[in-house]
Formats: sequence, C-alpha cells, structure tokens
Amino acid sequence: MAAGDKAALDRLMPAMYDELHRLAGAFLRSERPDHTLQPTALVNEAYLRLVDQRSVTWENRAQFFGLAAQMMRRILVNHAEARRTAKRGGGAARVTLATELLIGSDKTLEILEIDQALAALDPEKAQIVELRFFAGMSNEETAEALGKSTATIERGWRVARAWLFNELRS
Repeated sequence: MAAGDKAALDRLMPAMYDELHRLAGAFLRSERPDHTLQPTALVNEAYLRLVDQRSVTWENRAQFFGLAAQMMRRILVNHAEARRTAKRGGGAARVTLATELLIGSDKTLEILEIDQALAALDPEKAQIVELRFFAGMSNEETAEALGKSTATIERGWRVARAWLFNELRS
C-alpha cells in the first residue's frame, strides 16, 4: 500500500476484516442498545472511506487501525447527529419540555458530547483518546501509531481522561 498499489488494500482487507469487525463491535457496545448501525455496516462504511484515502502513506498496522478507528468514530458521530436532528424534528417548530423529562440515558448525546469535547482538546491528546478509547489500542500500540514514547502516551492519556471527565461532568 505504501508503494501506491491500490489492490494491496483489497488484499489486506480480508486479513484485517475480523479485527475491524471486533473494533466496530466494541464501538457499538458502548452505544445505545437500539442502535440502527450494525458492526458489519460500520466496517463496510469505514472500508469505503479507507479505499478513498489518497494522501496517506501507509507505514504500519497501528497507523491503519488508528485511521480506521478515526473513520468509525466519524461515522458514528455523523449517524448520531443525523439521529439527533431527526429526533428533534429537523426544521419543525420546537416545543420546550420540563428539564426533568429530558434527562435519560441517550447514548446519541453522549457520543456527540465526547466528539465536541475532543474538538476542544489539544490535538495530540485527542489523537491519544481516539486510539485508546475508540480503537481500543494499548499504550504501546498508540505510541507506535503516533511515533511517541510509551511514557508520553501514558501521561497524555491520564491528562486527557481527567480533562474529558471534567468537561463531560459539567
């Protein structure tokens, strides 16, 4: 793939499919139980986006899975935004309800809140969160994907988790 062989991704995907499917399943397990996306659909959509990458110089497995995780996160965020828009009536007139009625366990809002919080986080720490939280990578795999030391990743992960906890709590 690094040499520009477009067919390399087609040969790589069957080997990586099971791992991507596991990753998609992990993403969707943290979503609401009635989520309309299935792991296979999430993997297929991520595959279409991976195939469309033109400016990526593929270096290693960790980079591949890091990009795949980022794409899956983006797909879930887009899906959640579309669901929120539809749920809120799209362009229909809004009716305000009592605050007590709005409190619930809506995972759609959680993924959107995490995405918004990540946008405000230092980009390097946001990458660490994407790889650790969304891709399920270890500190060592994240360090390899980002070209950093494991100690740097561990520090960044601790800081990012604390920052996100405070952001999401408020």
